[in-house]
Amino acid sequence: MKIAYFLFFILFITTTFSQEVVCSIQDKETFETKIIAVDGFLEKEFGKTITAVGKTFLGTPYVPKTLEIDEKEPLVINFQGLDCTTYVENVLAFSLLLKNEKTDFISFTKTLENIRYKDGKRNGYASRLHYFSEWIANNEEKGLVKNITSEIGGIEINKTINFMSTHRKLYPFLKDNDTNYNKIKASEEFLNNEAICILEQDQIKANEHLIKSGDIIALTTAIKGLDITHTGIAILEKDGRIHLLHASSSGEVKISKEPLIDYLKKIKNNTGIMVCRPL
Repeated sequence: MKIAYFLFFILFITTTFSQEVVCSIQDKETFETKIIAVDGFLEKEFGKTITAVGKTFLGTPYVPKTLEIDEKEPLVINFQGLDCTTYVENVLAFSLLLKNEKTDFISFTKTLENIRYKDGKRNGYASRLHYFSEWIANNEEKGLVKNITSEIGGIEINKTINFMSTHRKLYPFLKDNDTNYNKIKASEEFLNNEAICILEQDQIKANEHLIKSGDIIALTTAIKGLDITHTGIAILEKDGRIHLLHASSSGEVKISKEPLIDYLKKIKNNTGIMVCRPL
């Protein structure tokens, strides 16, 4: 009877937990391996911690839309395939665990949830920080990053952000859900009441020396209604130049062969970057 009760208890906890967190056995094992691998990576200069952790993901396949699995919006833990945003989020989460001297899986899930969702509270699809400029602003409010774009030569621009609401058919949990749609519209309204500061593409070279390894780089765009098309992590390479450590849509997590400036010139519609520094 005690054994049966114990098994029922474990099954109940597993079932309840799975409704909140989606994580395969393989991903749980990967977490356990990685938390050991990054032990000792904490540096006084936190940016160095960020890049050291970021490099442990090199070669991980690029896989888009890994979070689009359920309209109830569980917390997705997926280390087998990353897009540019989930890559940055996971690197930051592991780095913060090191900073806070935590090594357990539950602390990781709480940290990732705090990073990924508005005010750290996961409450459905629309609570996710879909627009990366809002991701920066919200995580700055949490004290996790600092938007340094204006400090390194950035200028304020006014741009209407409404890509998701004007292209709702592209988003499975938005196209037929008016509640989500209205909440996304509210996020867009917030962004449209705030000036976006960008370091324009032709000004990056003169200010490159102000960008540090570990800074989070967000690529701004001329695409109508959209703020950011890609993100990654700045890394100072042996050539003395800042490159981009990122989950590349060309296939995997990698370091750009060219310095950031030259890499951006190949990106269609790129207008510049936003830069935030993990704290």
